[in-house]
Amino acid sequence: MIAKLSGLLDSVGDTACILDVGGVGYQVFCSARTLRALPRPGEATRLYIETHVREDHIHLYGFLSEAERGWFNLLQTVQGVGAKVALGILSALSPDELFRAIASADKTMLNRCDGVGPKLAVRLITELKDKVGGIALGPVAQGAAGEALAAGSETGPVADALSALVNLGYKRAEAFGAVTTAARSMGDKPNVQDLIRAGLKELAR
Repeated sequence: MIAKLSGLLDSVGDTACILDVGGVGYQVFCSARTLRALPRPGEATRLYIETHVREDHIHLYGFLSEAERGWFNLLQTVQGVGAKVALGILSALSPDELFRAIASADKTMLNRCDGVGPKLAVRLITELKDKVGGIALGPVAQGAAGEALAAGSETGPVADALSALVNLGYKRAEAFGAVTTAARSMGDKPNVQDLIRAGLKELAR
């Protein structure tokens, strides 16, 4: 299986690029976000590769980071998500944004992605939130605050602070990131008012 390709970028299309590796041109399908981030044709680039082998074709999917490739595979564990939908999701959301959307149960953010309707958004959150809970929370994931955020708990100071920021008009994913950052510095038993104040400071930056 091909896991990585390094070579010269030959051309970029709407859904794929051609990577010249030692005179051999490989067609690599990528998210729109990855295609926009590629260098100019003729310049050197490296892509992490996921190889899909089917009876009638072999498709290569390329990513600029291991995180994006990891999400590509994780998304496809959800019923109804194939390679095309997974790339559509990664075209709209970066790995960090996708983490926040799932961990904070932000269905609206997921609905922005091509191929994701209301039912699939709920399925993504339901099936992935336990798998992504500890990916990017760092130290907060080890305490009560992290458990509440990752599990989508509807009670407790962390959830109350998140709800308060959302009620103030902030997007759920943005509020989640701010509360997560605030909770990291407050230990296992943060005060809701302190969380709200610290979260507002984070959002104002």
